[in-house]
Amino acid sequence: MLYITDTNTDPYWNLAAEEYLLKNFTCPIFRLWRNSNSIIIGHYQNALAEIDYEYVKRNNIKVVRRLTGGGAVFHDLGNLNFTFIEQKRGMEESSAMFRRFTAPILEALNSLGVKAVIEGRNDLLIDGKKFSGNAICIYKERILQHGTLLFDADMGNLGQALKSRPEKFIGKAVQSTRSRVTNISSHLPQAMTLDMFQEYLGNYICSKYNSPAPNGTGTKTGYFANIEACKSDAAKGTAETSPYANMNNVEQRPEAIVKYTYTKEDLAAIEELRNTKYATDNWNFGHSPAYSINNIKKFSGGLVEFSITTNGGIITAMEIHGDYFFTRPTEEFIEALSGTAHTMEAISERLAQLPVNEYFNGITSDEILQLFF
Repeated sequence: MLYITDTNTDPYWNLAAEEYLLKNFTCPIFRLWRNSNSIIIGHYQNALAEIDYEYVKRNNIKVVRRLTGGGAVFHDLGNLNFTFIEQKRGMEESSAMFRRFTAPILEALNSLGVKAVIEGRNDLLIDGKKFSGNAICIYKERILQHGTLLFDADMGNLGQALKSRPEKFIGKAVQSTRSRVTNISSHLPQAMTLDMFQEYLGNYICSKYNSPAPNGTGTKTGYFANIEACKSDAAKGTAETSPYANMNNVEQRPEAIVKYTYTKEDLAAIEELRNTKYATDNWNFGHSPAYSINNIKKFSGGLVEFSITTNGGIITAMEIHGDYFFTRPTEEFIEALSGTAHTMEAISERLAQLPVNEYFNGITSDEILQLFF
């Protein structure tokens, strides 16, 4: 098993790393990582239906779509994330996968005196309050399960950032179920920093795989130097050309732990995936299922009501009603916005090109922008 502890807190990068590790390595992986302020949404969710968009933009909170299903979760540096990547076990059901991968996490917490349990499909609870949500995706015969561990998270930010108005949205997108939440740190018998907790958890998981390597290079925690043999042929080239061709096969010794450090090639590939996929509006917002949004606001220039239909994150239809005055027809405004991406940036840019005050007398572009979200 490879053991990875990441120090990069960029959520775009971390989600890109998840995909890279899933698709380019063949042996088991355990990873610990943290994100700066961000909302991580499930693969099939409507991003805009999950968040308070104005709060998120105002506080520079990134919104990132992940590969796995499930609901939206708030990440900050007080939250620790864990990931297991392994081969699929026959016809194993998702409920069994969740229990298998969360078992060592629960054991570690209980060893600290924290009575944590799994409840429902994928939630970990302390005293009836959720501190961890987990999600799974399968790529070929590989499973990726990751989960959150709320340790000392900012609950105010969590509540505000995920506060949406679902009544505004009509569509088939999967919406999150809100739960009562708690921080692990509040239940520890003895105080611990998050860094201390992360080190403890990593060592605990490693202790489950503590057999030293047959060549004697293992330490008491089972680390040894043979790292790159875990890479798939897609990541390391053919057997004849691979620089790792003569190395022992780590995968044949699943009981051994390898403390893995990314190579230059790994870092370059992850950065490329970050920039071309996970940091793009097309992935994070454009993959939202078709939905409609309804908004109505009273301005000094009159009452305006927007009904917007989108598909693939693009505005496909609009209806506008109200008692506002105008000197240019509303139909012209609707036509100008049709085909625009349903993001703050794209709509702001489009409005800047239009004589908004002529379509809505006495109402500013910034006020009209509010009606789109």
